[in-house]
Amino acid sequence: MSFQETIEYLFNTTPVFERVGSTAYKEGLSNTHLLDEHFGHPHQNFRSIHIAGTNGKGSCSHTLASILQADGYKVGLYTSPHLVDFRERIRVNGEMVSEQYVIDFVEEHKDFFEPLHPSFFELTTAMAFKYFAEQKVDFAVIEVGLGGRLDCTNIINPLLSIITNISLDHTQFLGDTLPKIAYEKAGIIKHQTPVVIGEADRDTRVVFEAQAQKMDSLIVFAEDIPAILSSSSLPNGGRKYQTRFYGEIEGELGGIYQDKNANTILTATMQLYNNNIIRNIDSIGKGFKEVSKRTELMGRWQTIQENPKVVCDTGHNEAGWKYLSRQIVNQPCKTRRIVFGMVDDKDLKAVMRMLPSDARYYWTQPSTKRAFPVDKIAELGKELDLNGNSFATVKEAYEQALNDASEEDFIFVGGSSYVVSDFLTIIKK
Repeated sequence: MSFQETIEYLFNTTPVFERVGSTAYKEGLSNTHLLDEHFGHPHQNFRSIHIAGTNGKGSCSHTLASILQADGYKVGLYTSPHLVDFRERIRVNGEMVSEQYVIDFVEEHKDFFEPLHPSFFELTTAMAFKYFAEQKVDFAVIEVGLGGRLDCTNIINPLLSIITNISLDHTQFLGDTLPKIAYEKAGIIKHQTPVVIGEADRDTRVVFEAQAQKMDSLIVFAEDIPAILSSSSLPNGGRKYQTRFYGEIEGELGGIYQDKNANTILTATMQLYNNNIIRNIDSIGKGFKEVSKRTELMGRWQTIQENPKVVCDTGHNEAGWKYLSRQIVNQPCKTRRIVFGMVDDKDLKAVMRMLPSDARYYWTQPSTKRAFPVDKIAELGKELDLNGNSFATVKEAYEQALNDASEEDFIFVGGSSYVVSDFLTIIKK
């Protein structure tokens, strides 16, 4: 098979959450253990950092990988979903796994895994762990797919666990209250392994503390002694941080929500530095400043062009839009134009209530079966007195927004990772 045929095979023969939603979710680790045994327990051949949470996992994972790369390590990075190319999920020092490796993995092992009927994510995780072992990485930064306790990444024994935050998302799998969701995320806390909690409230904190006590693990709450003292925007679109321990740091990622992520990351780096894993303290600042360059991170308040300014962001739930809506409103511009769509396991009304009332909207739907129909989004927009028109595809919506815009306008593209995926695929062509 060609690479494209291999990817289509994976999408069509394994349940893919990004395409079909809940029917792709497989609770339990039985397949994961069988795959792990088949490949010789590859995750035992490298040290790892495990990152869970509702929002911010991707930014934290990429930034920590960038810091470790800046410190001279060979670093594997496993994240999901991808935005343009499947291979974005599996990287070593920023380089995507080769097309040939993916082809060979499927060709050589499909006779074993086909009878297991693994999910797409189970198979991709096995591929990543095998690749990292063969590449002899020093460290792998592993992002949880969904939840934590029963996520197939949870067979690793990391040197550090991180839980960024908890909000109501994927409630059909993880529970309908914050403590229930926290319990699932806390499942990544391992015996005598330090854990950093980025954000917690009274209800979730007790869940994390109980699990850490059960596992005899050091637990550090990043909010207790904040590493970030103050922050501000940089002219290039990034963020500048005054920090408690590391002086002034410039971050390449420009979303205001990155302040929370940065606080979590810096608290985690203190653990790594104190344990002689980060050897050069300057690597922390370098990692923050060059995260996209080192890891090819996309879709986090990413500026595509100026005049008109075009930004995309993968924020896709109520917790994320709490920050995005504020940042959109604060953009200096003549007219705000927003290309917007969502997928059907998110709280559409909760997010749309936060959308700026003075913007011009280009309602659309991403190319996934899970997309909210554009007519439903437009209908709710009308109820909320939001001014907009409907477009069948992200491409049509963006092209119209760009055509309508003057040089002084601001265009935002988002609402879902899948909207951003369609958008980035368009502009890369």
